[in-house]
Amino acid sequence: MLDPPPPAPQTAGPPPAPLLVVVARGIALIVVVPLRLAWELAAAVGRWLHRWLLAPTGRFLARWLLRPLGWLLRHLLWVPLVWLGRGLGWLSRMLVWVPLVWLCRGLAWLARTVVWVPLAWLAYHLIWLPVRWLARLLAPLGRLLVAGLAVVGRWLAAVGRVLLHVLGWAWWAAGRLLWWCYVFTLRPFVLGAGWLWRHAVRPAGRAIAAAWRATVSPAVRWVRRAVADPVRQATREALTALGLRR
Repeated sequence: MLDPPPPAPQTAGPPPAPLLVVVARGIALIVVVPLRLAWELAAAVGRWLHRWLLAPTGRFLARWLLRPLGWLLRHLLWVPLVWLGRGLGWLSRMLVWVPLVWLCRGLAWLARTVVWVPLAWLAYHLIWLPVRWLARLLAPLGRLLVAGLAVVGRWLAAVGRVLLHVLGWAWWAAGRLLWWCYVFTLRPFVLGAGWLWRHAVRPAGRAIAAAWRATVSPAVRWVRRAVADPVRQATREALTALGLRR
């Protein structure tokens, strides 16, 4: 028996487009295509305007307005101003600067010849030479004076050291003397007074205070409670009864 032929394979068609893709394509057709057409139209209009209107107008203005105006400004304003500035500079140089320079040079020469040179000569002969001669004359005296001052300074330093030692020893001796005077005179008295206070005065005071608290204080309290308080109360009541006290 013959086998039956296999079934022919079925050709699968493209899958259906999703809804989101369809919506995006519709929006692109509705929005993007008109915008692209408008942009191309604006670019074409701009190129046409630049080629046939703006560029010719610019060339016309540059050739027939700006260049003549620049030529006029250069030859009627800038060149005359340059020549005028050069002329004023030459006049100021020849009439002001050069005379001032020659005047300053003349004044400097006069100041140097008439003032500075005589002053320098006078200062050299009347001040510098006498001062130098006096310095040479007084130099030995100055050296002697310096040497004498040095010797006096050394002697004064030695005397000062001796005085300092003497004063230091006197201070130490006075301190020791005062210490021994205190040890042999005031210290025994202070120690004796302290011993007397601790062993005689303070115990006696304590005994007197105890005797006072034991005898006088109870008697005073009894007199105040038994005699003074009733008398004061009776006096107050009598005065109140007589109307002499409220």
